[in-house]
Amino acid sequence: MAVYLLLPNNADAARLKDIADIEGVRGNQLFGFGVVVGLNGTGDGAGVEFMTKSLSNAFERMGIRVDPEDVKVKNVAAVIVTATLPPFARPGSKIDVTLSSVGDAKSLQGGTLLFTPLKGADDNIYAVAQGPVSVGGFSVGAGGDTAQKNHPTVARIAEGATVERAIPFDLFQSQRIRIVLRRPDFTTMKRVVSEINENLG
Repeated sequence: MAVYLLLPNNADAARLKDIADIEGVRGNQLFGFGVVVGLNGTGDGAGVEFMTKSLSNAFERMGIRVDPEDVKVKNVAAVIVTATLPPFARPGSKIDVTLSSVGDAKSLQGGTLLFTPLKGADDNIYAVAQGPVSVGGFSVGAGGDTAQKNHPTVARIAEGATVERAIPFDLFQSQRIRIVLRRPDFTTMKRVVSEINENLG
């Protein structure tokens, strides 16, 4: 059902979902620590110890033992991966993720994010991210001159994470739905109440 309101300064009708939210229905923030590989010499330096240890641990999970002190690659970068889990997202749904470098990488352009679990505030894993990254900026230099646009150390992966766990939420558990206006005022509130009563009796 769609409820339309006539706003005082606009002859057009506004949909209720455009001016209000349902209490408790919101997105949830997810985060994780990941590794981007395949960079063209623009990754973290050997001095970033947590990067070398993370890569060593990743190899160990694959059955390959590597001493962190032997890891001296510039095509790998440590990143923090963040995402928003939409309300009512179900297992198998795809969500976008954002990657931000936490070391001294110069750019994430051309890299691929390795398998990264994404956790919520309760420390449970709700999604996993992986895939080639897309950078909206660049940084080039020659002869002592440099040019940069946006931030090449921040990247995105469209639909780069798969939801593995849904957040339990029963909209009708309390048999009441609370509507929260985004810009609350008494006039709009009265119109909302009037339209809902008129449409639902």
